[in-house]
Amino acid sequence: MTTDWKTDLRRRGYRLTPQRQLVLEAVDALEHATPDDILCEVRRTASGVNISTVYRTLELLEELGLVSHAHLGHGAPTYHLADRHHHIHLVCRDCKDVIEADLSVVADFTDKLRADFGFDTDMKHFAIFGRCAECTAARTAEKATAHAGAETAGEDAPAKS
Repeated sequence: MTTDWKTDLRRRGYRLTPQRQLVLEAVDALEHATPDDILCEVRRTASGVNISTVYRTLELLEELGLVSHAHLGHGAPTYHLADRHHHIHLVCRDCKDVIEADLSVVADFTDKLRADFGFDTDMKHFAIFGRCAECTAARTAEKATAHAGAETAGEDAPAKS
């Protein structure tokens, strides 16, 4: 897939309408964007576009293989261009940051699923939730500070007889 969306759409029998182009440009600019995020970006140029147009356009563009979506939490799916390398999403539960990791990270896992269950995975929709390195470090520092404070408070307390 190329970023020559006009050619990609024509090859599939569709035109690159202004709405399709605006949605594709918004997805490209925003990367992991919800339909509402995409609508806000599109409305910067075309204020008359509504959310149903964005949803219909995203649905068509996904059917045509131009965009892909993933569920990165309890909210709406997020969209990105399908021609970018396939990756999994690591979602921090604390700061909500999304880290893209190459599929090679989960190669052993997908191989095991295939070998044990005959299951061929579609990892481009896969998200793993946890805590990013920065939030883990902050949480560890908080715990260390709280633990040190508790020990200090214990030292200041009068001894029991």
